[in-house]
Amino acid sequence: MVGCIPKVPSRLLLLRHAKSDYPAGIPDHDRPLNERGLRDARAAGAWIAEHRDELFSGEAIVIVSSALRAQQTWGCIEAHMPGLHWLTEPRLYDAACSTLMSIAEASEADTALIVGHNPTIEETALFLAADDGRGLKERIRSKVPTCGLVVLDLSASDPWANGSADLAAFEVPRG
Repeated sequence: MVGCIPKVPSRLLLLRHAKSDYPAGIPDHDRPLNERGLRDARAAGAWIAEHRDELFSGEAIVIVSSALRAQQTWGCIEAHMPGLHWLTEPRLYDAACSTLMSIAEASEADTALIVGHNPTIEETALFLAADDGRGLKERIRSKVPTCGLVVLDLSASDPWANGSADLAAFEVPRG
């Protein structure tokens, strides 16, 4: 249709998967969470559920990397968040920032939660976030650790522009 503009999320949540194990002979894509990762993912699920009304508005979708550690992270969180629509997106594994943003934009949801990997989570957050004056962007610049959650409010006029998003929160739930 002429003149139609795709719906872009107003809020983007970027979650780095929880801490993974490194079993011998297992390909990177198939690495599972270790015990700390399982604890942290459950803690993230509890924290996100506790703040659900603040984090999610309107139609929401969760988009999860196909890597086992990301799938397991979401599985632990989903136990606290029943009813959220989610899907697996293989392109999130080893994705560029532009790929992550294209995936989020194609979701056409009001709120998109991406469960993915560094350096993409960190680089996307740093690219989109405006300086917040609270030191959150500097904490992200230092590192988005495993189970780190970045909450961005995207600009309505130019959502994917450098420095255009408000950095609403940066949390690292631990179990």
